[in-house]
Amino acid sequence: MENVLIATVLSFVITYFAIPVLIRVAELKHLYDEPDERKSHKARIPTLGGIGFFSGFVMASAVCVPAFADSPFQYMVAAFIVIFMVGMKDDIVGLSPLKKLVGQLMASFAVIYLGNLQISSMYGILGIDALPPHFSLLLTYFTFLVIINAFNLIDGVDGLAGSIGMLVAGVMGTYFLYTGELLYAVMGFAMAGGLAAFLIYNISPARIFMGDTGSLMVGLVNAILVIKFIEVAGNPAGKLPVNAVPIVAIAILVMPLFDTLRVFAIRMMQGRSPFSADRNHIHHYLLELGLNHRQTTVVIVSINAGYIALAFALQDIGSAYLLSVILGSALLLTGILYQMKKRKEAILRAIAVAAISDAANEAQAAISHPKILRVNKKGILQDK
Repeated sequence: MENVLIATVLSFVITYFAIPVLIRVAELKHLYDEPDERKSHKARIPTLGGIGFFSGFVMASAVCVPAFADSPFQYMVAAFIVIFMVGMKDDIVGLSPLKKLVGQLMASFAVIYLGNLQISSMYGILGIDALPPHFSLLLTYFTFLVIINAFNLIDGVDGLAGSIGMLVAGVMGTYFLYTGELLYAVMGFAMAGGLAAFLIYNISPARIFMGDTGSLMVGLVNAILVIKFIEVAGNPAGKLPVNAVPIVAIAILVMPLFDTLRVFAIRMMQGRSPFSADRNHIHHYLLELGLNHRQTTVVIVSINAGYIALAFALQDIGSAYLLSVILGSALLLTGILYQMKKRKEAILRAIAVAAISDAANEAQAAISHPKILRVNKKGILQDK
């Protein structure tokens, strides 16, 4: 317990005091995220925030993770450094999607193959239990890549990726603390503490962004925590077993996962690259409905927290039913948001057309009924 408390406080303090320094460095070196027509911010914002909570998280974890034989932590640190370098290069000079993917695979390899962390069973979903080794590896790599990129792609609103990351890390840290998995408890709370400090500067109006350095790091850490959660909670002889554990894991990450997979599907159906930019994310829908950044973040985080509570409450109804409830309600909510957005766009178009029509009518009236000017007795022009 002391390790967890120290890790949380240490990560928070390091991040809190590092962020102002990073803001100053970004201003001196002109390292900004430039606004454009797709982005929701209108001013240049520093993008080095990920360095702050990376430093706090890694230092707190290194100090507080218990030392024991065959610990996978050294391989995790290697993965953290790889993903940090990939994100840093992308933030400063840019990086192609292929090179980012290669970096993510290298980081995943360090954790999966060297750290021996993988999804080994489907826990009864579709009647499947133990997975063949090769399929297990492929599924684990796919899960890592999806979660890492999910956090990268939802980082479009002030405070959103950090808040979701803090929620997931906090929930996972609490579970591992209760079950005695101290390594993962320390990691969860260290990440949550660092993100809490970062959010002080990132909640709208943001003074700094986490950039790819931060979003990729948040995705990697939470991928490790969630996959370990599936392994530990799926053990019926464990201290706190969870039924339908893969579906509960999906619910814990429902907003970033569902939004990312939905957007990827839309882009591919339109014949575009799944990594191409657009404004089809759920946070874009909420912004276009008139919510500001803070309100959008609160709504999405609250929905994600609600799904977590729902999944744990309904874990006994079975995997198929629970998955149907989660996906069905997510599709319904997204469909409602989309229709509300389309209706508002139609209203705005109608108002714009009416305004153009009124302006045209006034111009035509001015042409049809020209003004007559006369000079009064004082020599001043007057309308007639």
